[in-house]
This record gives sequence, C-alpha cells and structure tokens, in this order.
Amino acid sequence: HAKPPVAAPSRTPTPPTAAAVRASLGVEVVDAPQGPGALVVAVHVPGPGYTAGLVRGDVLLSLGKAGIGSASDLAAVVSDARPGHQLKLKVRHDSGQRQELAVTPGVVT
Repeated sequence: HAKPPVAAPSRTPTPPTAAAVRASLGVEVVDAPQGPGALVVAVHVPGPGYTAGLVRGDVLLSLGKAGIGSASDLAAVVSDARPGHQLKLKVRHDSGQRQELAVTPGVVT
C-alpha cells in the first residue's frame, strides 16, 4: 500500500501569532506643514479613526502617552498599540481648536 503524501511543514498555513497582529487607526497621514504632528489626509470609512471622529485636516498631536511629531512618529506609536484597547488621542482641528478623542485601534488584516 502506498502512503498518502505528507505536506511539507513549510506549506502548512500557520495561524497568525500575536506578533503578526498590527494595530491601525484607519487614517492616512503626512507630516504636519506647521509645527509638530501628523496631518490627516484621508480617513477610511469604516475605521477606528472615523469612529473616533477624525476628519481630513485634523493634526494628530499625541496617542496615549506618546507625543506625535511627524507621520513616522504616528506609525511607530500605532505599531506598538494593542488592537482593541482604547487610547486617548489629542487632535488639533483645522479651526485651531484642540480636542481629546477616544480611539480604539483596529487590526490590520
């Protein structure tokens, strides 16, 4: 009797590990032109940023306890965030008004 073929371990799909799960705010940002921060240029609908009330033109100043000086700062802070755990997000709106929002990063799929 012939044995059935055995799949090589490298071909077996592996379940995602906790390290593979990345957080996302569902926004696209660039460096803020005036002062520190990350300028929101697009908000994904639906998405965590949209749910929190972010709109295009907002400047993100801090997330949790971390200050945001640039778009790359935001990327680093979000990548360290735990999906599903609410954080405080400090925002400067286009009008100049500052606001603190609650945002819950989602999972990048």
